[in-house]
Amino acid sequence: MLGVIVTASAALAAAPAAGLLAHRQLKRAALAARLRVTTPYGIDESGFVRIGGIDQWISLRGDDLRNPVVLEIHGGPGASNLAYTPRTRAWERHFTVVRWDQRGAGKTFGRTGPDGQGGPDGQGELTLERLYRDAVEVTVYVRARLGVERLVLVANSFGTVLGLRLARDHPELYSAYVGTDQNINAGGRDRTARDALLDRLERAGKTKELAAVRALDTGEQAMGTEEWSAYTKLLVTSDPLTYDTMKTVVVRSLWFSPLHTLRELRDYFKGMTFSQRVALDGGTLDEWAEGTAFRLPFFVFQGEHDVITPPGPARRFFDDVTAPVKDFALIEGSSHFASFRRPDRFLELMLTKVRPAVTGTPVPR
Repeated sequence: MLGVIVTASAALAAAPAAGLLAHRQLKRAALAARLRVTTPYGIDESGFVRIGGIDQWISLRGDDLRNPVVLEIHGGPGASNLAYTPRTRAWERHFTVVRWDQRGAGKTFGRTGPDGQGGPDGQGELTLERLYRDAVEVTVYVRARLGVERLVLVANSFGTVLGLRLARDHPELYSAYVGTDQNINAGGRDRTARDALLDRLERAGKTKELAAVRALDTGEQAMGTEEWSAYTKLLVTSDPLTYDTMKTVVVRSLWFSPLHTLRELRDYFKGMTFSQRVALDGGTLDEWAEGTAFRLPFFVFQGEHDVITPPGPARRFFDDVTAPVKDFALIEGSSHFASFRRPDRFLELMLTKVRPAVTGTPVPR
C-alpha cells in the first residue's frame, strides 16, 4: 500500500499554501467540535502506552462503554487510521473504537523518529512478527483498561495480513474477525490484481506503463520496495474510482484532520517511507497453508470495485473458511478504502451482521 500513500503525499504537497491553511484551520475546528464526546458513559482517551519496549499511540473513543469494543489494525504498512476519525464518528454510537498507531506509523513514529531522536530506542525492530507481538500487547492493554474479555478485531488492507494471524491464533482475545480491503496472499500464485492492471493499461494505450508492469518480477523472487511502490501507484492512478478515493477520502482526511498538526502530517509520511521495509514481508505467505479454520465469527466486507485487493481472491479464501459464523458482503460503489469511502454502509454491515454475532441480540438503528 506504500504507492497509494505516496500518491496522497504528492497531491498534498502540491496544494497551494496561503489560503488553504486558513481554510484548513476552519475545517479542523468544525471537525473537532463534531468529535466531542459528551455522553455520560462515553470515553475519549488517547496517549502513549509502552508497548513492545517503545511508546505507541493508542486512542479509545465511543459514546457508551457498554458497547462492544473494536480494535482496528491499520494498513500501509505505516498508514495510521487516526485521520479517518471524523468520517467514522457514527461508528462510535454503537462501538468503542480503538485506533492504534503501529510501530513505524503516525504519532508512534513521530515520538522518537527512526533512530531515537527524542527517545532512546527509535522504532526498534520492524518486522511482521514484531508487529504481531505488539498487536497482542495492545489487545491485552485494551482488555485491562476497559474491563472487557474480548475485542472485535477489524483489519484493513495490509493490516489484514496481521489480522488473519491474530484471529487464527487468539480466539480467546477476539469475539469476531472483520476484514475489509482484505489482502489474500497465495504464495505468489494469484495475479488477479496484476492481470486487471495490465488490461486497464492496454485499453488506455499506456505502452510505457504496460512495459514497466510486465518487466516487474512477480514470480518466486519478490519485488524490491521501489518496484512495489511504483506498481501500487499504477494500481491507484490507472483506476478512476480508486484515484478519486485517494483525493476525496485519503488526502482530505489527512489534510483536515483535527487530530494532526502539520508536523505530525510530515511524521505520517516519513513513517510510511520508514515502513517500506516490511511492505513485502507478507507476499511470501500462503493464507491457505496458514489455515482456513477459525474458531470465531469471520466476516469479510470488500469494496465492490477494489483493484488493489480484489474481491475475487477474498471471496475464494472466504469460501474455504470454516468458522462458527461467517458472512461476506460487497460494499457497493467503492474500491480500496471501502470502509472509509462508505462508512455508513460499513456501519450497517457491522450492526446487522457482526454485532448480533458478538452480543447475541440485534441492534436497531
